[in-house]
Amino acid sequence: MRVGIVCPYSLTLPGGVQDQVLGLGRALRRRGVDARVLGPCDGAPPDPAITPLGNSVPLAANGSIAPIAPDPAATLRTIRALRDEQFDVLHLHEPLAPGPTMTAMYVDPAPVLATFHAAGTSASYSYLRGIVRRLAMHIDVAVAVSEEARDLASQIYAGPIEITFNGVDVARSRDGAAWPTKGPTIFFLGRHEPRKGLGVLLDALDDLPGDVQCWVAGEGPETASLAARSAGDPRVVWLGRIPEAEKLSRMRGADVFCAPALGGESFGVVLLEGMAARTPVVASDIAGYSAVARGGSDALLVAPGDAAALAAALRLALFDAATSDRLVRGGAERADELSMAALAADYEKRYERLLG
Repeated sequence: MRVGIVCPYSLTLPGGVQDQVLGLGRALRRRGVDARVLGPCDGAPPDPAITPLGNSVPLAANGSIAPIAPDPAATLRTIRALRDEQFDVLHLHEPLAPGPTMTAMYVDPAPVLATFHAAGTSASYSYLRGIVRRLAMHIDVAVAVSEEARDLASQIYAGPIEITFNGVDVARSRDGAAWPTKGPTIFFLGRHEPRKGLGVLLDALDDLPGDVQCWVAGEGPETASLAARSAGDPRVVWLGRIPEAEKLSRMRGADVFCAPALGGESFGVVLLEGMAARTPVVASDIAGYSAVARGGSDALLVAPGDAAALAAALRLALFDAATSDRLVRGGAERADELSMAALAADYEKRYERLLG
């Protein structure tokens, strides 16, 4: 079976959908499926089983920035690749994002399985409603990674939408060296924008002991203002954008992984990465996260935007050994349940059903 996995976002830039696409491709190939990934690449493709479709351009979407490739050159490369590869199944992630996935549905060379990731709002659904509704008619099987993602997709796609999950590469997250620490350490990873809640975490640090260190990875529109706000606090270490290997190493080394997002998250795969790394997780109790983490057993979940509650949960996870041990055990079990290997097996059954 030849499966073409198409991603609308640049595969050389960090992102949740890109991580899922690349991880799924690797897991499917380990299962013996001939899976190839197609998507924009700003530089050398990160994997030999990738067909690059050109450079991306940044587009504001859902409170973040999406690196998409809607230009004619990428369209022509997509059409040529689809005709040359002769895939048995096309697996489109974010099928109605402008660029390669839309082009793939227009060309329609093979049965289409579409996975919807986004939650909240969609500019393309609002401004291109007629076009995307017509394109959605080319979807043969539709899947969403959460109830919230299904709610958004159902505004455009009228057929049944199955629910699946996002997967984590457990071995990749767990195995390897842990980054050394100088004391109790919290790790934050994400784009520095309001919905990620980094400001709430910085407020929570005021209620934590002076020996607690906070690693802040990523960048974004709030980086300068938040860094200036915490300039007098030596506990906050601003890392900027870090390589994947360093991210995983710091995830293993940290005493707590903190995800204080305020909303707009369809599925908290970053929480799964922390759980797979055997690191206690403290996160906001929002729909996209509570679908992943069972509060109290897999992670400590607190009301979004509540700095005092976040500080209390962080203190518990950092300094209460029984709580920390419980979260590590429960998180590891949860990561195994939602592993990339399990997701690949789930999708392979869908491909076989689609080919019927």
